[in-house]
Amino acid sequence: MIQTEDLSKQFGDFWAVDGLSLTIQPGQVLALLGQNGAGKTTTVRLLTAVLAPSRGRATVAGYDILTQPDKVRSMVGVLTEQHGLYLRMTGEEYLDFFGQVYRMNGPARQTRIAELLEYFSLAVVARQKIGEYSKGMRQKLALARALIHSPPVLLLDEPTSAMDPESARLVRDSIASLRSENRTILICTHNLVEAEMLADQIAIIYRGRILTGGTVEELKKRLLGPVEYEVRIRGKWQPGSFRLPRGVTLIGDVDSVRRFRVADPDQANPLLLQALVSHRVQVVTMQEVPRSLEQVYLAAMAKVRQDA
Repeated sequence: MIQTEDLSKQFGDFWAVDGLSLTIQPGQVLALLGQNGAGKTTTVRLLTAVLAPSRGRATVAGYDILTQPDKVRSMVGVLTEQHGLYLRMTGEEYLDFFGQVYRMNGPARQTRIAELLEYFSLAVVARQKIGEYSKGMRQKLALARALIHSPPVLLLDEPTSAMDPESARLVRDSIASLRSENRTILICTHNLVEAEMLADQIAIIYRGRILTGGTVEELKKRLLGPVEYEVRIRGKWQPGSFRLPRGVTLIGDVDSVRRFRVADPDQANPLLLQALVSHRVQVVTMQEVPRSLEQVYLAAMAKVRQDA
């Protein structure tokens, strides 16, 4: 649904995006992570054909951003960080205005507006001025605007930026409910918890270049190493009193807790438990040590600075 090859944008001597290559399949949600100035917003502007690339190419929903910009714009719904709501309009008027911008005919436009207002729980405030809306309601209205023409591609730039926790939760739930086999979503965000909750794929961008990408689990394994497990035991057990299964390494021994690094949990964990029980070690609990996307991101940043 989105394909970029060496996509690049230069402003003067500065490359805001430099050699970006991405593939996002139909039905996927990709989170683009990076610092301020890393190139996330410029990438969104390139993919909406608002900016022309200095080098490289991209297609969105099968249309080329250089040669078919109008087609590209008709295929995307965009939520920008500063979404520019018209506060003197009512929610209904606002959606009607953008439905006309997308050249939707009257009956289809009114049907779609009613669907979106109901979907985002905004029907009861549809005839109120947008200036009276809460932050969460305004963000949901901006999402409704992005969806007014039923686009197959959604580009969301900081969808919950500067929102209170309750409003952010409302918007996240709305985004999660928009997933479908026929819709691709690209989210640019600083919120790593949000990215881990919503995205199938992660890409980390730094100074206009993609550092690494993959699923959250792939990135954890690549950047943080093998999974670790903590086993809480009852009674005494001396490390080294028996041989651990292949691929299991004891890395921590504090009071009643033993920490193991496990190369292949599916294969090794049953053998580890079997070995502990057969040597009369009383296992109280065994759990994976949590590893967050924040740890992945910080590891990627540390690696790029070390290599610089």
